[in-house]
Amino acid sequence: MSSNLVKLGEICRIGSSKRIKRADYVQEGIPFFRSKEIIELSKGNSISTELFISKEQYNQINEKFGSPDVGDILITSVGTLGVAYQVEQTQLPFYFKDGNLTWLSQFSKGVNPRWIFYWLNSPEGQRKIDEISIGSTQKAITIVALKSIEVQLPNKDEQDRTVKILDSVTGKISTNAKTNQTLEQIAQALFKSWIVDFDPVKAKISVLEAGGTTEEAELAAMSMIAAKSSEQLAELKQSKPDTYEQLAQTAALFPSAMQESELGEIPEGWSVSTIGEEVHISGGGTPSTKNKDFWENGSIHWTTPKDLSNLRDKVLADTERKITEAGLEKISSGLLPVNTVLMSSRAPVGYLALAKVPVAINQGYIAMRCEKLLSPEFTLQWAVSNMDEIKQRASGTTFAEISKKNFRPISVVVPTEGIIKKYSDQAQSLYEKIYAAVEETRALSSIRDTLLPQLLSGNKSLKEHIA
Repeated sequence: MSSNLVKLGEICRIGSSKRIKRADYVQEGIPFFRSKEIIELSKGNSISTELFISKEQYNQINEKFGSPDVGDILITSVGTLGVAYQVEQTQLPFYFKDGNLTWLSQFSKGVNPRWIFYWLNSPEGQRKIDEISIGSTQKAITIVALKSIEVQLPNKDEQDRTVKILDSVTGKISTNAKTNQTLEQIAQALFKSWIVDFDPVKAKISVLEAGGTTEEAELAAMSMIAAKSSEQLAELKQSKPDTYEQLAQTAALFPSAMQESELGEIPEGWSVSTIGEEVHISGGGTPSTKNKDFWENGSIHWTTPKDLSNLRDKVLADTERKITEAGLEKISSGLLPVNTVLMSSRAPVGYLALAKVPVAINQGYIAMRCEKLLSPEFTLQWAVSNMDEIKQRASGTTFAEISKKNFRPISVVVPTEGIIKKYSDQAQSLYEKIYAAVEETRALSSIRDTLLPQLLSGNKSLKEHIA
């Protein structure tokens, strides 16, 4: 394999953006990214905090100085260093914060930008970025220093071949992420329709109030649940009678009237309780980090909210740190079972996940064990739906935190057992698929991380074996 030792600044343009002031932010317009948003995008996550600048300001800057385009690379340059993100069509247009991010564009003819992206994320690329960092309290990398980084660049054919292999793995990871996002959205939408908005109940009431029959009311609920017209339901009855019967049984679980409650009108036969009454709530702790007996060679999963911050999906399959049996004895809540609902209670409040391994937790969590009527999946979606109230109950001067005392009294509308079971069965199926995809992604990520340095170093026999 032929290769050349080149400096990064010799094979692409390296720069930043024009200064955008806080006063320039607007309610809607062109998305404006900082390091935080680029880190989220690099993980395949949605952007949690949306900032915008006006279209007019963006157009002025774009006409004079340009803006990121497909294939360009942005690198986080302050704080969390060296996270590289390659711009995709779906994110355009956007602009970004100077100083926070460094922009690589206008790559030379013999350079595949995707190869550079993979190299920046490789152990060698990350090591070289760390070597040029400056600062002690908050590390940073400068444009000048980034330009000076040396890269052993193979010829274009080798670059393309490497990219093709790595993209095949990355593509499957990306597909899994998109599929899981869709499955999560289905679970949320179903909960909102059935449990929050009472759509099947309201569909029945609307028909009955208009003088319709009970049978017509049931058909209206079926149409609402299945998102099908009456004609499509009739066709379903003929083509898939078993599916039609299951749908009819689901619709029959919902009442056709409302009743008054302390939360306003809720479906007849449902009740209002508190989350503290419906699930077992506990917190956690941290064994002394000075005592190696609590940590060394530990095999018990121990989680902090940092583990959840790195998740694409709301399932926890592994933890960054492990503890020993001696360490576990120092945590009053002990080892929590699979399907415990985890919620970060501080810094920030509101990360959520289903534990898919037995796990011990630190003091930054509220854990919900679902040992009564409410299922883990129902409880997880209840927390998603009620997150605004959960955050409003948080307090603190240094950072917001919600205590177990303030969390327990939050209201929960409890449907009948049949509806809870029907929702939970469907949601459980969705989360089983999500978890399977997460496990596959973990395996693929391990393969990618193993292949990455070998392929970038030009391991010809490996490439031929894979090809």
